[in-house]
Amino acid sequence: MRKQPLYLILLLIILSVPTADAQLFKRAEQFLHTAFSDAGQVSADEAIPDSLRSAGAPILLDGDTILTLFAGRGAYTPAQRAILINSNLADLTRRNDLNTDSIKVLDYAEHSDIVCGTQIIMAVTDDDALTAGESRRTLATRYATNICTRIDTARHDHNFFQILKRIALFIIVVVVQWLLIKLTNYLFRKLRRYIVRIKHQRFKPINIRDYELLNTKSILRIVLLGANLLRWFVLLIQLAITIPIIFSIFPQTENLALTIFMYIIEPVKMVLHSVLDYIPNLFVILVIWYCIKYIIKGLRYISREIETEKLKINGFYPDWARPTFSIVRFLLYAFMIAMIYPYLPGSNSGVFQGISVFVGLIISLGSSTVIGNIIAGLVITYMRPFKLGDRIKLNDTTGNVIEKTPFVTRIKTPKNEIVTIPNSFIMSSHTINYSASARQYGLIIHTTVTIGYDAPWRQVHQLLINAARMTTGVLADPKPFVLETDLQDYYPCYQINAYIKDADKYGDIMSDLHRNIQDVFNEAGVEIMSPHYIATRDGSPSTIPTDPMRDCVEK
Repeated sequence: MRKQPLYLILLLIILSVPTADAQLFKRAEQFLHTAFSDAGQVSADEAIPDSLRSAGAPILLDGDTILTLFAGRGAYTPAQRAILINSNLADLTRRNDLNTDSIKVLDYAEHSDIVCGTQIIMAVTDDDALTAGESRRTLATRYATNICTRIDTARHDHNFFQILKRIALFIIVVVVQWLLIKLTNYLFRKLRRYIVRIKHQRFKPINIRDYELLNTKSILRIVLLGANLLRWFVLLIQLAITIPIIFSIFPQTENLALTIFMYIIEPVKMVLHSVLDYIPNLFVILVIWYCIKYIIKGLRYISREIETEKLKINGFYPDWARPTFSIVRFLLYAFMIAMIYPYLPGSNSGVFQGISVFVGLIISLGSSTVIGNIIAGLVITYMRPFKLGDRIKLNDTTGNVIEKTPFVTRIKTPKNEIVTIPNSFIMSSHTINYSASARQYGLIIHTTVTIGYDAPWRQVHQLLINAARMTTGVLADPKPFVLETDLQDYYPCYQINAYIKDADKYGDIMSDLHRNIQDVFNEAGVEIMSPHYIATRDGSPSTIPTDPMRDCVEK
């Protein structure tokens, strides 16, 4: 605004020059008009009130936006004005006698009307000009030009020849798509027959050591499934291209074609962008995973060395190596997951976190017994009450330990019964380990016999010791010994004790010992008074068998 006096002075100087011709005067007038227009635009932009700075209401013709209103008029909002103008334009496009040359701009004091004959299409106000940043006349002329152009385009798109051409193009596209589908199905049928024909030459079973992971038939099914999935993928790609083309043929569905195309392309773009954006995080995850992987490999090597006793550590037993490695490996994997978690896609999502909390809650509520067994299994491992293969007695169950897991321990009884015992039950019960005693001290087996008082106790001792020495599996050193455990009314109780090293043969050794005791006492003529009975010495026969038949027993 400060430059306007200068422009007035310049115009007066030009007009006062006697030699100023009409061309010079015209140039001065254009220059002044441009100057005033520029100055007015700047002022208008600065003077737009906040009430006019709102979201615009589009004026549509055949679904395309031809202009946008930002200002209201009187009691009408921009959206209400847009509805009325859209209705007027729809009426115009339906008129067959319409000549776009009849669309003109009529200027009034407060507004400029765009009219077609006697019908008012829309009014352009000073507020519209203010928001557009140009004069009302210029804005109305531009709006009128846009309306004429779009009406001509719409009428051209809706003539009979264009409709026939679009119908023909629609039929051509549909036929081409149908032919493509038939061709695709034909080619994939040929591919399927070819795959079946070469299955024995190309498909070999996949073996992992001695285990056949996939045989020829399984591989064939997988390949055929992959070919079928590829066929559907090709068909979907064809439809994704064809459907937008079909909708773009007709003006009424042209925007829908763009919308459908965006529905198809936007997810693909989103996935590609997500993959590209995730590549740095993926590298971080790979580095963490490889570091943990090679740390675990090193620990596995050390564990095997300790287990085979090639590496000895004071106070660390070889049977601790494997469970300790399992615990450390679990902790390392848990640490790895904790480090990787922030780099996982969606880790910051509330849904992802909610699901994680929900799963953790379910595990914590439903795994109290499981956790108890795991803790008991760890305690049992480091308490070392037994090892695999040991003969133990757990309450009323006697047998050899055949399996130890974090949850249960399995025992095989002498009758080949497999007994599964939870580790928490083992922790709350007493356990007798026969094998550990046999390895370290020699396991003492014992049995009790009752002999009458008429038999000298020294003879009984010697007979029991002889029977023990005859028993296979009994150690000569330490020597067997006899304990007199009780003096009953009718007989004393003699307990023979002997050392063995093989606790697994406990039942066989005890059976052999009992047979030998009977044979030795029968040969010596000493009666075994158990259970006790009364024999009168009035000529009644002795209880000793006349023929021990020791030599006739099949061993």
